[in-house]
Amino acid sequence: MSDAHDFDFFHGSWHVEHRKLRRRLVRCDEWDEFSGTVTCWPATAGFGNVDDNWLDDPSGAYGALAMRAFDPADGVWSIWWLDQRSPQDLDPPVVGRFADGVGTFETPDTFEGRPILVRFRWLDTATAHPRWEQAFSPDDGITWEANWHMRFRR
Repeated sequence: MSDAHDFDFFHGSWHVEHRKLRRRLVRCDEWDEFSGTVTCWPATAGFGNVDDNWLDDPSGAYGALAMRAFDPADGVWSIWWLDQRSPQDLDPPVVGRFADGVGTFETPDTFEGRPILVRFRWLDTATAHPRWEQAFSPDDGITWEANWHMRFRR
């Protein structure tokens, strides 16, 4: 069962190893690997948190924010992403919860003009090296293409 402490493991500063697919939903198998940093802190009286990211992406380094809010009535988290490449565009929130140590969050969105589902997954959150992955589904969740992985270390 999810609760407002699900992301407590992430508070503090981290080094990030990114692995991002160069092109999405075109059967690409070329990946860019790069580093970054993130610092996360609690917000909204403990019912949320914010993290400040720096990504040394080979296509151009940039800063970004992730904002998370827990709804105790429904037991779900909403997660938003905002980055300086498009500061006027706040991505639609992925919504979900933790079960059996895995956080799964999804939302409908569009990619290059076509409808997709976006999924974030948090894995290994009880270890010294938690992981995050993003995947897109062009077929309403029948198949998923993982297109971005992050591995964190203190």
